[in-house]
Parts: sequence; structure tokens; C-alpha cells
Amino acid sequence: MPVAASAIYFLNLRGDVLINRLYRDDVGGNMVDAFRMHIMQTKELGTCPVRQIGGCSFFYMRISNVYIVIVVSSNANVACAFKFVVEAVALFKSYFGGAFDEDAIRNNFVLIYELLDEIMDFGYPQNLSPEILKLYITQEGVRSPFSSKPTDKPVPNATLQVTGAVGWRREGLVYKKNEVFLDIVESVNLLMSSKGSVLRCDVTGKILMKCFLSGMPDLKLGLNDKIGLEKESQMKSRPAKSGKTIELDDVTFHQCVNLTRFNSEKTVSFVPPDGEFELMKYRITEGVNLPFRVLPTIKELGRTRMEVNVKVKSVFGVKMFALGVVIKIPVPKQTAKASFQVTSGRAKYNAAIDCLVWKIRKFPGQTEPTLSAEIELISTMAEKKSWTRPPIQMEFQVPMFTASGLRVRFLKVWEKSGYNTVEWVRYITKAGSYEIRC
Repeated sequence: MPVAASAIYFLNLRGDVLINRLYRDDVGGNMVDAFRMHIMQTKELGTCPVRQIGGCSFFYMRISNVYIVIVVSSNANVACAFKFVVEAVALFKSYFGGAFDEDAIRNNFVLIYELLDEIMDFGYPQNLSPEILKLYITQEGVRSPFSSKPTDKPVPNATLQVTGAVGWRREGLVYKKNEVFLDIVESVNLLMSSKGSVLRCDVTGKILMKCFLSGMPDLKLGLNDKIGLEKESQMKSRPAKSGKTIELDDVTFHQCVNLTRFNSEKTVSFVPPDGEFELMKYRITEGVNLPFRVLPTIKELGRTRMEVNVKVKSVFGVKMFALGVVIKIPVPKQTAKASFQVTSGRAKYNAAIDCLVWKIRKFPGQTEPTLSAEIELISTMAEKKSWTRPPIQMEFQVPMFTASGLRVRFLKVWEKSGYNTVEWVRYITKAGSYEIRC
């Protein structure tokens, strides 16, 4: 269900109304007094951004020194409301030269009221694209003296843009060299037992693109996902080629993707925005290729000594390597000092976080560096409490490796002028929450 907002308020930190707009008559004009009395004066602003008072719901968010409050009288989509606020603030910043605070609002009353009438109609969100709105709301806001003057040229063919044909790209773009950069960036989330068995694992990924293409190109992206390959083999009336296929979960696309074509052909077809954007996001829970396996052994020798042995094995190919590897091995709070022996990298004891920090700048594939440490603990007269043993945490970045196995099979660019393009594809896998129990 859409937002269906009854009113929107802009308040300063004292609770004074800077600007408000009533879209429906189902709430009174004094609803902001209820917000000020029951939320701001009771200092409950940080507890939850959604509150119900007197049969109405208040969705609020603080941006700089301004509170934006949306009031609804019926059941509404909270995520849609907050997305509206975020995109509205981005729109205001584009008019105000990058600033959005109490001074910017006071200096741009007329422009804000005009924008509020365009971006929401009877409580329902409308088009919030700065590129589109600047076609017919040409008034310039009062800019901060520290903001840079925009250099964007007027967008041609306003009628085509406003009707929504391709609202994210303007016509007439020309580049001397037509290039497409595609990055597949994945984060691995892992919880592993001390014996090496996987307790929880998933991969969240996104495909980032940077396009410098002339004209109005049509791009087609092919991935090695299972559904897409099966659909392609059905359309070509021949079996799919052998090779690893993956199942994508929770896929979301940029608005430029032709969803009708994706649903029918399972191909990602789109007219890209100019410059950098996020094409799609996905998640994978099956068939994850773990880049590292960690085997820890921790022995408590009486009340004053501990021995720590950690072996880290890189599972990826021998020709690849990881960068910026950091292994944080927790130790008790009463640790006095630690002595190390490592086969690669450097290690030290960090008392601020109660961890042994082992750093390896460049970690080759198919290697097994080890760390051995002797820990001296402070002896106390009090009864020793059992140590909870927090998990070992890892940070890393592995270029040209994907934990999901996702690969780009092809990236085709078609434009009516028939120019040649250069495509660059890069893979990066990072650590999200990579934890190993010890």
C-alpha cells in the first residue's frame, strides 16, 4: 500500500514548524502539537522513528538540524514513506546546491512549496527525479556560498523525458571513447564452528556500472544464473551448455531494467543512465565458495597462561590473492602481554579491543599461514569467571573472485549509429560478517 500521507511537516530542533503541507482533510492542523508534546518533549526521538498518537501514525527522520515528519491516518507503507523522505531531501539538495538545513529551508520557502505540490499528490508520492523536475520547475534555489555551481546543461527533448519514456537519461550524449565498466561486488556473511563446519552462510552482491556511451544505447547482460540459462536454452530449442549455474535470491533492479523482458526472457535489458549507478542487487544462500577457512586452537593453561594457534587457508586459485587481510583473535580482558610467531604478515596485541590483530597485506591463494601466540594473563584473587570466547573475525578483499560463482557471460551494447564499445568487467569479494567460533 502506498504512503497515502495526510500531511508533511518540517520542524527545527525546538519543534517550531518551518514548512508544512496538508494533503488530506482527515487530520487536524494541530497534529504537529501532538508530535511535539508526546515525542520531542519526552526525549523519545531516538527510540523508534514510527509512533502512533491519537489514531494517527507519525513517521519522522532527522536530516541535519531539521525533522521531517509524515502524518498518516491509515495503514501505510513505512518503507515507502522513508524512501520518499530520502529522495525528497536529495531533490532539495540538488536545488539548494548540496545543502539541506534550517537556513536552506528558510531561504527557499516558495520553491519548497512548489516542489511539495509536484512530488506528492493527495498524499501519494509522484516523480522525484531532479532531472525531470528541473525541466519545468526552473527556479533556482538560494545556494550556500560553499556549494559549487552546477554545470549540468539543460536536458533536451523535455516532452519525451516527462512522459517517462527514459527519465533517467538525457539525449544528445557524445563521447570520444565509448566505454562500459561493470563491477560485481560481493560480501560474504559466515558463521563457522571451531571444527570447521558452516553454521550460517550467505552472500549479498550488487552489480555496479559506470557507462560512458554516446546516444541512446540498449544494453543486454547475460549471467550464469540457472533460470536465465534454462530460458535461453528453451528459446533456442537446444540444451544449455554445461558449467556451473547459480540460483539468485531476492533480486532487485534499477528502474532502467526492462522488467517485462526479464520476466519473459530472463535477460537483463536496459537503457543505462549516464555515469555510475547500481544495476541490481541479489542474495545467494546455496553453493557458496568460501574464500578462507580458519582452524583455531585455544588452550587455557591454568590461571595465567594461554596458547593460541590459528591456521588460515586460502581456498581460491593459486594465481589469485587477497588484499588487506585482517584476523582479529579475541583474548581475555586480563591479558598482560603476548608473544607471537607468524609465518606471514605481522601480529600484535591490541588492548583496546582485547584482540590479537594479525595483518597480512597480500595473501596468495592455496597457502596456509599460521599464527602461534603465548598469552600471559594477570592473576587475580577474585574467582575467575568463565571466558565466553567471542568469535574470530576476518576482514579481506579478494579481486577477481566471487563467492557465489556469479559470472558475466556476455555484455552486448547496441546503438543505432553502430559505434564500437570497450567493456571492462571486474569481480571483488569482501568480508561482510565473517566469524569463526573458537
